[in-house]
Amino acid sequence: MNSNSTGAIPRGVEPILRTYWHTLSHWRDTAWIGWLDELTAYRDTLADFIGAPRGTVVTDTNVSTLLGRIGSCFDFRGERNRVVTSDLEFPTVPFVWAGFARHGAHLVAAGSGGPEFDLDALEAAIDERTRLVCVSHGSYTTGAILDLDRVIARAHEAGALVVVDAFQTVGSVPLDVGALDADFVLGGAHKWMCGTHTAFLYVRPDLLPTLRPAATGWFAGADPLAFQESSEPAADAQRFAGGTPIPITAMMSRVGLDLLAAAGSAQIRAHSLRCTDTIIQRADAAGIEVRTPREPERRGGMINLRFPGDRQVVPRLARRGLICSWRDGLRVAPHLYNTIDEVETFMDALTELAR
Repeated sequence: MNSNSTGAIPRGVEPILRTYWHTLSHWRDTAWIGWLDELTAYRDTLADFIGAPRGTVVTDTNVSTLLGRIGSCFDFRGERNRVVTSDLEFPTVPFVWAGFARHGAHLVAAGSGGPEFDLDALEAAIDERTRLVCVSHGSYTTGAILDLDRVIARAHEAGALVVVDAFQTVGSVPLDVGALDADFVLGGAHKWMCGTHTAFLYVRPDLLPTLRPAATGWFAGADPLAFQESSEPAADAQRFAGGTPIPITAMMSRVGLDLLAAAGSAQIRAHSLRCTDTIIQRADAAGIEVRTPREPERRGGMINLRFPGDRQVVPRLARRGLICSWRDGLRVAPHLYNTIDEVETFMDALTELAR
């Protein structure tokens, strides 16, 4: 029940690891041909899954790296130098933007006053001085969902671009980046997408020709394998790539992505809501505080519970083979591979230990 932190890896990953080892132990340079095909296939499948045109998605090792590349596209020395975010973001967001302060960026974190996003405060912080709005689709602590339509509309009205961190929603909550009209969307595979440590960036197609990251690498070139002394960037999202890629993480993550794509986002979401409804009902019956919004449209795939000693319960549950995590409350995150019976078993143990 820990997909909000690290999701389960499909058994189909094991033969990929064996094949990868065989390739390494019988090395030929031609291995790169197959590996690059695998990377392209993963990006294309990922683009299809989030409703993005092919060629608008690039992958790398983590979201921090990709967010930094977004920041390196912009000049923060003028009056439009603000990066607006909330105080509920994963530490990556304030950490990266604090680094851009030396280049003139001014970080503004709208207060929430609680476990949920404060839309009014967020919208009020966006004005004509805002260059970027960088917000999460879902809270990493409570699973609360942000109304992105409102935020994006307000940002675009003010002439700002929007960076969405969807790491805590993609794979459990349907995401159509085209319909969303976001400018950038970030996410990764090792949580709800049943993969391992690889991250992705979607860039709105019409923005791509106008953006040229300063922090980049040779694989961002128009034809990197030509090995020419040229710094002409790729026409598509590959211009946000870095140096030599790590193919194995994408190859491993493709297995989980294919399983999720076969199930379909609507089925995944319906099952997730059934599971989280059960958690809320059982918590209410046990007198355990539920810190996640109860309305389906306002919550993602996890439920945050709080009670005295909640943090100490996590390792005791783990000793019973019941895996969850703690971030400002105990987080329970069932996914497509969990059954309602498993959710009930988990809550039986949790309520017993909570007492």
